[in-house]
Amino acid sequence: MIQLTTNRSRPILLLVIASFLFNTVAAQAKATWIWYPGDFEIWLSNQVQTRRTERYASIPPFWQVFSHQIVVNFSKEVELAAPETIDATVEGQYNVTIDGRYVQSGIHHITIPAGKHNINFQVYNQVTPPAVFVEGKTINSGTTWNVETVHNNSDENMTGKAKDGHAGSWNFNSKTVLPSQYKLAIKEVNAVKTTKGPHSVMVDFGEETIGFVRLKNLLGSGKITLYYGESLEEAMSMDSCETLDQYSVKEAKGDFTADHSRAFRFVNIQYDDAISFNDVSMMYEYLPLNNRGAFNCSDEEVNKIWNVAARTLQLNTREFFLDGIKRDHWVWSGDAVQSYLMNYYSFFDNDAVKRSTWALRGAEPVEAHINTILDYSLYWFTGIYDYYQYSGDEQFLKSIYPRMVTLMDFVLKRRNSNGMVEGLPGDWVFLDWAPMEKDGELSAMQLLLARSLESMSVCASLMKDEQKAAQYKQLSVDLRKKIIDTFWDPQQQAFISGRKNGVVDKQVTRYANMFAMMMGYIDSAKTAAVKNNVLMNDKVQKITTPYMRFYELAALAETGQQKYVLKEMKDYWGGMLKEGATTFWEAYNPLEKGAARYAMYGRPFGKSLCHAWGASPLYLLGKYYLGVKPTAPGYAEYVIEPDLGGLKWMEGKVPTPQGDIAVSVTLTQIKINTVYGKGLLRFKSSKTPSCKNGTVRKIAANQYEADLEKRQEYIISYTAIK
Repeated sequence: MIQLTTNRSRPILLLVIASFLFNTVAAQAKATWIWYPGDFEIWLSNQVQTRRTERYASIPPFWQVFSHQIVVNFSKEVELAAPETIDATVEGQYNVTIDGRYVQSGIHHITIPAGKHNINFQVYNQVTPPAVFVEGKTINSGTTWNVETVHNNSDENMTGKAKDGHAGSWNFNSKTVLPSQYKLAIKEVNAVKTTKGPHSVMVDFGEETIGFVRLKNLLGSGKITLYYGESLEEAMSMDSCETLDQYSVKEAKGDFTADHSRAFRFVNIQYDDAISFNDVSMMYEYLPLNNRGAFNCSDEEVNKIWNVAARTLQLNTREFFLDGIKRDHWVWSGDAVQSYLMNYYSFFDNDAVKRSTWALRGAEPVEAHINTILDYSLYWFTGIYDYYQYSGDEQFLKSIYPRMVTLMDFVLKRRNSNGMVEGLPGDWVFLDWAPMEKDGELSAMQLLLARSLESMSVCASLMKDEQKAAQYKQLSVDLRKKIIDTFWDPQQQAFISGRKNGVVDKQVTRYANMFAMMMGYIDSAKTAAVKNNVLMNDKVQKITTPYMRFYELAALAETGQQKYVLKEMKDYWGGMLKEGATTFWEAYNPLEKGAARYAMYGRPFGKSLCHAWGASPLYLLGKYYLGVKPTAPGYAEYVIEPDLGGLKWMEGKVPTPQGDIAVSVTLTQIKINTVYGKGLLRFKSSKTPSCKNGTVRKIAANQYEADLEKRQEYIISYTAIK
């Protein structure tokens, strides 16, 4: 089921202020840069999302772009048993008050006397987010600081009394590492093959990558043009390739590095007669990630699928989870929410999830859906619930909850008289790249709304907002009943597509059916009908994007169809591998051959060949084959339900906040190494099993379970049911 830069100079001024200390003996955590919650993420997303180019055109996002807060108050009460001297660095113009009185500006050190004091500093910065770094013996800036925007000019703002909550931060833990100067890491990578022609070089880096092309020992004057291609055909098509760079150099002498990071495998370099260079490499640009998740099995094709999926997600995990590295450089909610789930079974990078969530939501007020897409607003809510379940990070939930409420208010106000959502002027109803009616009340959209309300109810309860928790829960329950009453067709034994102006659309598509099945919103009889009549029925319009295959195969795996899902995985993702893919694509249709495989959006090379939503085997194999999933936030409780799905053996690791759970399964043995929390192993065996270092109990015919304690190894002897 769905799991619940600018060239302007920046004023950087040194000052010294005080923070809080309630315990004069224990030192506070190490200092870190702080800002208004979401500000850095919004600002950084603007830098990233305005990098999109198509040949000679710069293309910014077509949806509302927010700005960071221009003036921010940072404040804290301190109580010191002895005086303390503190240093701080600030990005922006500032003033400082102690107990409401201004401190002389320009001082690099200030001593706070003993006693209780209220410290506030107000920072203005229109170019980059106002940010502060404070460092002392016991007083250091961190997320316990209060922040507020300047709502008015009252004396209350001068005292630093916070209204808006606690500060935001990331991992900028040195005063010399400024948030406004953040960049991804780079390292040099050599080409695999170069083919020289008259005043040209075709370079092959062997696999999809992203970074800055580098020409070694460039000499001379003239023009150089770099034509980039995810495929050889694209790099060779100088008139139609999606991205290119042109440079004029004069009396060059030494290595030359392109100033734009591009996605490519191939680079077609064309240059004038007076130009020469020795070799070509590239500066690979990346977000450092830990490869925590792992999967290996008896089927080498499945192993390759997992490895290519991991590289696909790795390339698209950058400042944010991008949809694809070649074309958009935009943060799309539908893509990102799937990336989060894949991430939990591979890199488990919580910071990338949080940055993307803030960037997608933006600032107040809410005037349009996320990415202008109705369904993308709804996915955003479930993504936060998923994050909490996998990470247990309640502090993030507290920070983001107010913006969850205002976005849900916006969604609910746009329901029609039936209490359902439909596309209104300015909305894009996406769902998938598929030929289908998208006007009116789509059954799939109502299911996504019900799930979003359910997620909001859980989050509101955690925030002790019981009134809204009850409201959201009741709305979800009521809507689920309406969905069954309105869209379930007893004759077709399936959900129909939707209703427009009171007239139902009898078309059956996979979307609503797989959502209802995956969400657990239908009983066993309807689940069986959906599985047989829709999801395993070739007469129903097939899905050709990895985006929706994610949900389709997850829904089938939820009902124990792992053998079928494995075959589909091998056919679909294995099909891309047979076409020469080194990363997984935005869409794949086996009937498309030759250069036609790369066309999309009316452009010959419009299709992304490294698309985040193509990496779903990471999630499918981790959750439904290794079988590991949290049942309480942060893996405080979890279940392992391994299923070979036709494999002879498999082994792997699934990351958790406290370490990696190791699972190894053959036809006769299950081996589990735990790290944290209270686990439950569920499995099937045709013969009575035994367990080393644990007790197995029978719960039904051929079905068994065993409790798992932390930091233990369990070895179960059993006989797999074939």
